[in-house]
Amino acid sequence: MKIHNKDMKKILLIINLLLLLVISRSCFAQEEVLPKKWNHFNGKIERTFTESEEDYPQPIQADEKAPNIILVILDDVGFGQSSTFGGPIATPHLDKVAEEGISYTQFHTTGVCSATRAALLTGRNHHQTGFGTISEMSTGFPGYNSIWDKDAASVAEVLKENGYNTAAWGKWHNTPDWETSQTGPFDRWPTGLGFEYFYGFIGGETSQYEPQLYKNTIAVEPNLKPEDGYHLTEDLSKDAIHWIQQQQSLNPDKPYFAYFSTGAIHAPLHVQKEWIEKYKGKFDEGWDKMREETIKRQIEMGIVPEGTKLTERPDAIESWESQTEEQKKLYARQMEVVAGYLAHTDHYIGELLKEARSLPGGENTMVIYVVGDNGASGEGTPMGTINNMMVQNGFPDSLEDQLKVMDELGSKEFENHYAVPWAWAGCAPFQWMKRVPSHFGGTRNGLVISWPEGLKSKNEKRTQFHHVVDIAPTIYEAAKIKTPSHVNGVEQTPMAGVPMNYSFESEEVESTRKIQYFEVGGHHAIYHDGWVASAFHGVPWKFTGSVGFDSVKWELYNVEEDFSQSTDLADKYPEKLAELIELFDEEAKKYNVYPLDDRYAERALNPLRPSITRGKKYFKFYQGTTRIPEGGTPPVYSKSHTIQSALNYSKGDEGVIVAVGGNVAGYSMYIQGNKLHYTYNFFNKERYKVSSSIDLPEGEITVKMRYEQESEAWGGGGTATLYINNKAVGKTKINKTVPIRFAVTETTDIGMDLGSQVSKDYIGSFEYTNSIQSVEYFID
Repeated sequence: MKIHNKDMKKILLIINLLLLLVISRSCFAQEEVLPKKWNHFNGKIERTFTESEEDYPQPIQADEKAPNIILVILDDVGFGQSSTFGGPIATPHLDKVAEEGISYTQFHTTGVCSATRAALLTGRNHHQTGFGTISEMSTGFPGYNSIWDKDAASVAEVLKENGYNTAAWGKWHNTPDWETSQTGPFDRWPTGLGFEYFYGFIGGETSQYEPQLYKNTIAVEPNLKPEDGYHLTEDLSKDAIHWIQQQQSLNPDKPYFAYFSTGAIHAPLHVQKEWIEKYKGKFDEGWDKMREETIKRQIEMGIVPEGTKLTERPDAIESWESQTEEQKKLYARQMEVVAGYLAHTDHYIGELLKEARSLPGGENTMVIYVVGDNGASGEGTPMGTINNMMVQNGFPDSLEDQLKVMDELGSKEFENHYAVPWAWAGCAPFQWMKRVPSHFGGTRNGLVISWPEGLKSKNEKRTQFHHVVDIAPTIYEAAKIKTPSHVNGVEQTPMAGVPMNYSFESEEVESTRKIQYFEVGGHHAIYHDGWVASAFHGVPWKFTGSVGFDSVKWELYNVEEDFSQSTDLADKYPEKLAELIELFDEEAKKYNVYPLDDRYAERALNPLRPSITRGKKYFKFYQGTTRIPEGGTPPVYSKSHTIQSALNYSKGDEGVIVAVGGNVAGYSMYIQGNKLHYTYNFFNKERYKVSSSIDLPEGEITVKMRYEQESEAWGGGGTATLYINNKAVGKTKINKTVPIRFAVTETTDIGMDLGSQVSKDYIGSFEYTNSIQSVEYFID
């Protein structure tokens, strides 16, 4: 039979379509879908058990050579701070990990905490997970809403479904602000994202002495008091050691994934005095000298290439020599506190790693140690502060106030932070710091990987350009796990990260990461094949206003030849700059980076953000309701309002009726000495107190505090009046009020004052000794 060309074309088309169908079905069959299906029943079922054969579905098992994985990430540590990367602060335990493995000197984070953690735990860029910023500053755009969706499964979820036990400790700042109360929902808490166990705090920071802790989703209190030697990092380390010991005791053949995310060295800079004293006098020569000495060590150690230039000090940062003797004395002490804090952190992480290594399977434990989630923090303002929340509310600190308490810095009494120039120096040899991802000072962090059984290289450096999104795929490759296409019925967003395993045994091999964008708070940049285009967007210690985007100034760096970004080549190579700007635009559109937004405090007041309090004028709480996060607290900031409580009272009863915040800032209504009291704490600077002029009558009574806002100024005040059974019994002026937030480290408690105390009149939780029917809020 003769076949015409026309028919032949039809036949070939049909064959091609069939082939495509077969290939597509084959590809679909090979997709990795989690959770995996149970094995098909291979037994035999007859009429009775004597004739039948059992076949149990077997649990999913990891590859027999799959390593245990400990993923450590520190908070707010600059590239040039730890001794491992040439810094002045001794980190011997991190040094040991580096000696046992490899150190990456061109590894990058996103420039801010939540964003880095989202990228770290998903392998997707931070805007893909909604974390273009922290949740408290979120806006209603896909890249910035802080809603971690199900299309980006966490590394914990993937490992759990591949036969791992999973647990997390420490800081968790990836739950939307409006979902952090005890009512949840909990699907964006650690236990809802693949971690079988969690012990830590929800939010950006907490007191290291009186932290607001959760075990899984249940609020818990520390088992020791500060005066008994309690510190959060030590507590987390001991709890992690216990969990690993228990896991290895019960199921040593099952690998584990331990995510250890400290709150250190984020403010408040809390550490015991004995750690601070180890660094006394070590920083008396100042930040300029510290940078010079750091780059010398970095060159000697091979951390940075020979010939790397130390970038110049920006005009916005003052020289050490221009400071007065009093300023130098304070600033040197601030840095001593930071150094002690990091040394303390290194010690207790070292205890954890030492124990993990000592257990059976210790040699097959892969340690991935990310030395900071961004650059060192410049949020403490140019002179530092003894109350970080105060400056974030728009009230500067003073030199005089800090000098008065200089020797007490690091204690539980302060939410202290250090001066901007130290943060800048801690990011040597680069420009800028945290919240400035346009430059490496904000994004270049040390990375160390150690794995005795799986990594032959010891005490070697790696210079391949990589990013925090590359950690998840690196873990998958080490554990011999396929990246899933679907998880819990949801199709997954493709990975932005690439595995780094190719570089484990080769120093010279070319980097597989060719391109990476950066953006936080309007600062943006793009890396491509050894070139970086950078758009700086204002100093990171300014918390109000917008620079705008009408006249963005771009800089250009050849980082193959200029490691530290010291020489701007924008004027010399305008075509290359234009090419990179266009490339940034492509990546920004691809990864939900637009719209750019450089506001800070204004975003915290976003009226469109979901909230469990928005629009409410009335709240009613019952006795024993505690640990309400500030996002769920009645928003009485600089507003007229009434707090009223129905309670039972007998002579001698005492305790807190309601407390909001703590030592950082807040207010408390309480009974003591048979009288009603109300204390308003304005950032630990001033406490305004009013007490009833008469004793409380016994029986069922109603007590009330009425506050009238009288000033329209930022943080302006008014008058507080106390009532007993609707009779005015005391009045006082409150000259200053908190306009945005009291304390992210504290909560609202009914019938007690957990955490640190608002008032100096009582100690401990000061729980009310009788019954409280209710506490009601009425907001004008």
